[in-house]
Amino acid sequence: MADPLRAVAYWTIAPGHGALRDERLREPRDDEALVRTRHSGISRGTELLVHAGLVPVESADRMRAPFQEGDFPGPVKYGYLSVGVVEAGPSSLLHRDVFCLFPHQDRYVVPAQALTLVPDGVPAQRATLGGVVETAVNAVWDAAPRLGDRVAVVGAGLVGCCVAAVLRRFPLSRLELVDVDRSRATVASALGVDFVEPPAAAGECDIVVHTSATAAGLQRSLELLGDEGDVTELSWYGTRDVTVRLGSVFHSRRLAVRASQVGEVAVARRARRTRADRLSLALDLLRDDAYDALISGTSPFPELPDTMRKLASGELPALCHVIEY
Repeated sequence: MADPLRAVAYWTIAPGHGALRDERLREPRDDEALVRTRHSGISRGTELLVHAGLVPVESADRMRAPFQEGDFPGPVKYGYLSVGVVEAGPSSLLHRDVFCLFPHQDRYVVPAQALTLVPDGVPAQRATLGGVVETAVNAVWDAAPRLGDRVAVVGAGLVGCCVAAVLRRFPLSRLELVDVDRSRATVASALGVDFVEPPAAAGECDIVVHTSATAAGLQRSLELLGDEGDVTELSWYGTRDVTVRLGSVFHSRRLAVRASQVGEVAVARRARRTRADRLSLALDLLRDDAYDALISGTSPFPELPDTMRKLASGELPALCHVIEY
C-alpha cells in the first residue's frame, strides 16, 4: 500500500531546469487536510517566467505563490492550479474534490480553509482553470464594463480567453478576441466569441483588456480605444522592458492604462468580496462546458520536467496544459 505521507514535488532547480524531489509530509492536524492530487494546471505566462528565472528582484515578494517553497530564481517550488481529493480531514471535505493554490505535487497537507470545494457539474480536470478564471473575474471587476459597451480582449492566450469567456455573459454591443495567431479562432468559436487579427479589430472601444504580454499588443490596445477609453493591463512582463508610443494622441484623447492583478480583490469589490468569494465564483463559472476548449493537452506527472522544458521552448504549444497524477 502506498505511503500516504510520502510525496513527490516539482521544483525549478535553476533557470531553465526543473526536477522532481521526494518529500515527507506531516500528519494533518484537526484543522488541516491531506489531499491527493488528481490534476494540476500549468499557468504558462507566470510559470514560464519562473522557469526561465525572469522574476524581477523587486517583485519577488509580491509574486510568491501561497504555498511556494524556496526563493526565486531557485530552487523554488511554484504553482497554483491544483485539484485533488481529500483523503483525511474535516468530514465536510472528506472524499470530495477540492481546488487549492498549491504547486505541482502528488500529495500535500494544507489548512482546510485553503481548500475550495469543486462545485457539482464541474469536472476535476476543468477545475484546474479555477485560478485563471479567478484572475479573469478580478480583471472584469477592474474594467467595469457597462451595458452596450464595445470591448476588445487583445491576446488570446489562456488569461485572455478566460477574460473573453467571462465577458461574453455581459450585454455588450461588441466583443472581439484579438490575436496574431489565427489558430485561436477555433478556441474563440468554442467560447462563442468573435475572433479577429489585430489589423481587422474594430476601434472606438470603450474598454480594451490586454493580455498578450507584448509591446505590440499594448500599442494596438491603445489604438483600439475611443476617446477617454481605458486599457486594463493584465500582462506581466517579468524583467523585460516594454515600449509604447505615447507622443501622438495618448494625451489629447485622454487615454488610460491601468494595471489589474489578482493578488488583491479589485477595489470596486474589495469591501464586499473576499478572495474566497472570488475563487468560489470562478469555480462556479466553470460549470460552462465551453471552458473545455482551453484544456489543450495533458502529460503524466513523472514527465513534468521535460514537459516544462517543451512548453518553454515552444515545442509544445498550449493554452492550459494539464498534468495528470
